Amino acid sequence: MPSSRKPSSVYHPRYWPHWLLVGLLRALAWLPLSIQRGLGRQLGRLSYRLLRRRRDITRINLSLCFPDKGPDEIESLVRAHFESVGVGFFETLSAWWKPSRVLAPRLRVEGLEHLEAAKREGGVILLTGHFTTLELAARALCEAGVTFHAMYRRHNDPVFERVMQALRSRHSGRPALQREQLRPLVRALRQGDAIWYGPDQALPQGTLFVDFFGVPTPTLSATSKLAEYGRARVVPFYPRREGRDLVVRIAPAWDDFPSDDVAKDARRVNAALEDGVRMALPDYFWIHRRFKIRPPGMPSVYPKRR
Repeated sequence: MPSSRKPSSVYHPRYWPHWLLVGLLRALAWLPLSIQRGLGRQLGRLSYRLLRRRRDITRINLSLCFPDKGPDEIESLVRAHFESVGVGFFETLSAWWKPSRVLAPRLRVEGLEHLEAAKREGGVILLTGHFTTLELAARALCEAGVTFHAMYRRHNDPVFERVMQALRSRHSGRPALQREQLRPLVRALRQGDAIWYGPDQALPQGTLFVDFFGVPTPTLSATSKLAEYGRARVVPFYPRREGRDLVVRIAPAWDDFPSDDVAKDARRVNAALEDGVRMALPDYFWIHRRFKIRPPGMPSVYPKRR
């Protein structure tokens, strides 16, 4: 009977197919940007037709958040979102592997002075949401000379865990940190570093139910704790595609944060995320079950798996 124990090395023959997939993804990253974008749109359109459950989730999320939009407008946004996901897949590959001489001219960061002012006072929490442009936005900050600790959730596959951890650390100039480990995050902030932080994928623990586009949504209270324990300023930033380019807008650091009201702070976080979503509506991760955790007594908004 074969052993179920995982090999100790990521270079074990068991993982060779995984490395082949990484090689294929790296090869795709070298395609011209215009071809990548066209392939991404086609991938998104195909996904829209094939991924019925994800299509339903996206439609439900948008309908809940924008009840003033009619069915045709919602469906148009659903289609646009799937195309954004497809384009984002290729943008991620470019962010990981495309050389600066090719990629940097297509990236722009505005408002760097806000970040520089905040960093003169100590550590900085770079606050944003989970957008399909997430990896490319991080690369844009790197190309602008911003160093930061990327936060990530550990990947179950050891090969992809190794690759993503190495790439994110290399580009950002600081080691990537796991989001579940509070102590290293606080230490980095107290040392005056910046950390990338996306608080919009809540865990059952440590969450409050706070409105997000009028929908009671599980919201992490950890943003307040990080700012307090790390003695850090919160600086929101918002990515947006503009034509063939990606623009990242950095907002001024927040004053009076954290306050003595955790729920008020959580609502401020969600309001900032709403601002970013409005700037790039199809690019937010609507395909994700944003409202899967509901307040006590409230039914699920998503259909059961068939």
